Amino acid sequence: MTRPLRIAILAHSTNPRGGVVHALGLGDALARLGHDVVVHAPDPRGIGFFRPTLCATAGVPARPAGPDTADMVEIRAEDYVRYFEDPTRRGFDLYHAQDGISGNALATLRQRGLLARFARTVHHVDAFADARLAALQRRAILAADQLFVVSALWREHLSQRFGRDSIPVGNGVDRACFRPAPDGREDALRRRLSLGAGPVLLAVGGIEERKNTIRILQAFVEARRIHPSAQLVVAGGASLLDHGAYQARFAEALDASGLPASAVIVAGPIEQADMPALYRVADVLAFPSIREGFGLVVLEAMASGMPVVTAKIPPFTEHLGEDEVVWCDPHAPASIANAVLAALAEPLRSRLITRGFDVAARHDWQRTAAAHIEAYERLAEAAHA
Repeated sequence: MTRPLRIAILAHSTNPRGGVVHALGLGDALARLGHDVVVHAPDPRGIGFFRPTLCATAGVPARPAGPDTADMVEIRAEDYVRYFEDPTRRGFDLYHAQDGISGNALATLRQRGLLARFARTVHHVDAFADARLAALQRRAILAADQLFVVSALWREHLSQRFGRDSIPVGNGVDRACFRPAPDGREDALRRRLSLGAGPVLLAVGGIEERKNTIRILQAFVEARRIHPSAQLVVAGGASLLDHGAYQARFAEALDASGLPASAVIVAGPIEQADMPALYRVADVLAFPSIREGFGLVVLEAMASGMPVVTAKIPPFTEHLGEDEVVWCDPHAPASIANAVLAALAEPLRSRLITRGFDVAARHDWQRTAAAHIEAYERLAEAAHA
């Protein structure tokens, strides 16, 4: 098949979470290859995606959802089904879900005979205690005709747990956006976040258990004994899942830490236009996450000229070399603290920055897009057979 494909990519949200960043990066790269791509997402507030795109986008009207996560997943999947029941919104050569919500929606649409086949990228698999959520997650994996993954860790997981093969496609970073050169936003951002002399430790992803935020805080307390003016910025956190219990534990740990109010800044979601500047005003990325699909923020930080501390576990060990980051044991705050202190010290800091540029250069969205094409063409041919 040599003609351009018309591709529907479905994400779970318009917020800058990893899977959504991947969906937009993939969509833009496919558009550069000449394909007609529309990235969709439920958009209850009608505000659109967090950044402008080269590919087309579509906001799916979404109803209010309550606090129950399983109810929310089912409601959002139904919103998707209702949207694509309109035949004027179909006509794509293939449909590609990036998450369990859209995967369940496409499974239902296929059951109803409204589409023939669909693909699914599994960024990671959660360990849900809720039986409904676990069943929905399983259905969104098993129902897909083609699975993609961003790391070997999850390819092996899908094989062992679900008996499914998958195609590794990796991830990318936009080096035109994330770069070391200042863009004029830095001083205003420093003032807005009340940043001082530093050094500034940056944690991205909000306050979540899998982001290991409490241990980052505990490590920061240790590191501050060496750098008394250090500050910790916790950015992000726009999630559809309920992290309230963990956030309460973080608040208790912060209260018990004895740190002054100025030491820890919980910034919440940051405008996408400010994210490159945020990486540039910080001194080290502390990213000892205990469960990731890939860890896109590591690439963004490196492309912006920032040394990285991360967990010595897959998937990080798959795509990062021994001397390209400072590794830590994510379960040991002392190990995280020691890694942060090492990343702040010269000459290691300068070497990490230089090597980080090389890592970012290895991860190109066009390469990620190209890894999809053969499977896309097979799916499109089968759907039209």
